Amino acid sequence: MRYRTLGRTQLEVSEIGFGGWALGGGAWGNQKDRESVQALHRAIELGVNFIDSAAGYGKGRSERVIARALSERHERAYVATKIHPLPGPWPPSPHCKAEERYPEAYLEQMVEERLDNLVTDCLDLLQLHTWARVWNKSPKPLETLKKLQQQGKIRYIGISTPEHDQNCVIDLIRQGYLDTVQLIYNIFEQEPIAELLPTAFEHNVGVIVRVPFDEGSLTGKFTADTTFASNDFRSKYFAGDRLARTVARVAEIERDIEGSGLTMAQVALKFSLSHPAVSTVIPGIRNVRQAKANAAVSDLPDVPPPLLVKLRRHAWRRSFWYAGK
Repeated sequence: MRYRTLGRTQLEVSEIGFGGWALGGGAWGNQKDRESVQALHRAIELGVNFIDSAAGYGKGRSERVIARALSERHERAYVATKIHPLPGPWPPSPHCKAEERYPEAYLEQMVEERLDNLVTDCLDLLQLHTWARVWNKSPKPLETLKKLQQQGKIRYIGISTPEHDQNCVIDLIRQGYLDTVQLIYNIFEQEPIAELLPTAFEHNVGVIVRVPFDEGSLTGKFTADTTFASNDFRSKYFAGDRLARTVARVAEIERDIEGSGLTMAQVALKFSLSHPAVSTVIPGIRNVRQAKANAAVSDLPDVPPPLLVKLRRHAWRRSFWYAGK
């Protein structure tokens, strides 16, 4: 496993992190805690030391499973978690007020819950789960987190970008509000190269890349006939003709990587790691097999520059898919 510095935090984190959404069950179908703990153990044994979770992942279940696994180990692992806003539009609309979606008392309560679930006195990294550009002029939720940071309850502060407007955090980065930013950057979603990634690099803000596999499609394992359970998030993400269109584009990528010696999934992870601003990539992991396969990618050769250039043509401006079709 290779390690990179997480921006100005100076934390040395594994290139391949552990995405813990599936550990909460729910949106990703059924998940047994026993399998989750086994996956976490194997990932840590293989050098993974950065784990991402959220309050909304099974109403804290993901956090509790992570705490259970870490209590059984001696290795130091950094846990990042997230707080979602109070009920309302997702992503927040321009009409939403920051103090109504992320009020101070709510953030304080949610931080205490995260501390309890993770069995710790201080959170390694606390991220707001989404954001709205309209809040940049008066980012009161971040000021609340700064107070909690001064109280020793939070070590570092970040934001997970809203999928439809990832660039909305650029001003916050420039103003020094953020230690990290979690964003989507993969073979299809390449827009962050234009400004978001260079800005994070310039200001030494750590970058955590989520969705490197485009919710699984960039592993190459789906076909146009693949189906998802009704309680699986991907049944909406790939609604209508989306899956068939996606599979056809993945097939084009597979033709471009022939002879590279890398599988589709390996190329996907290496692509997301290819930008110098990126500190860690957090593919979703839910079993030992996935932990082994993903962790092993760090030690593989990087994608050759000519192939990276060829992959640029697969950028796909799909706009906002997350609400379903």
